[in-house]
Amino acid sequence: MRTVRATRYLTPLREGGSVPAIVEADDEGTYVAKFRGAAQGPRALVAELIGGELGRLLGLPVPQLVLIELDAMLAVSEPDEEIQQLLRSSAGLNVALDYLPGALNWEPALAPPPDRDLAAAVVWFDAFITNVDRTPRNPNMLRWHRALYLIDHGAALYFHHDWNDHLARSRSPFAMIRNHALLPLAGDLRAADAALAPRVTRAALHEIVAQVPDAWLDGEATPDETRRSYVEHLWSRVSAPRGFVEEAIRAQRV
Repeated sequence: MRTVRATRYLTPLREGGSVPAIVEADDEGTYVAKFRGAAQGPRALVAELIGGELGRLLGLPVPQLVLIELDAMLAVSEPDEEIQQLLRSSAGLNVALDYLPGALNWEPALAPPPDRDLAAAVVWFDAFITNVDRTPRNPNMLRWHRALYLIDHGAALYFHHDWNDHLARSRSPFAMIRNHALLPLAGDLRAADAALAPRVTRAALHEIVAQVPDAWLDGEATPDETRRSYVEHLWSRVSAPRGFVEEAIRAQRV
């Protein structure tokens, strides 16, 4: 994953409590930055990075992610005290997604439905990473140049808010998949499982998790120990039999 340096804070996106923002970087790119000083804390950035990179591994339409270095001096020119404090507390590495200019929110009642195979793949992906935040009320999907894009994975991997018995909990079926915005539009979930599960190898998990900065891995364990725990949890979850797939199929039939 590339690392860029933020050069200009453009505008906040005041949707939800995290207050992401559109920023410019030293590679002349424009990004939507998520800040580790936001209320959700660094674990939301961990979930954003791991979830987003897993989505890209699976061939899903997730905007490119980068690590973005933020200098606290960017706060000096901001008139909003809340933004000033957010930028100061986020000095260092944060995560950002490629900005899609002109993209519109995907609204279930208004947007054309996605391809059924793609919808099934997204349902499988979100059940795998336990993403609670892709509901009809808050789909966290964009339409850009008539294509669907997946954003905002900071609420996924919620097991990492409580590491007790996390391996046992990795086998949970994820009943909340019944609330997924694309479940009624999804095609064959067993076919999606057969296509996607083999792509999630232990080596791929290690490679993705290795990109998480040490500073985001708070807790009693060392950063390397915490990374190993993420790999163990996700590898256990994707290993057969996958209860989350059966749960999604049951929810689809209701």
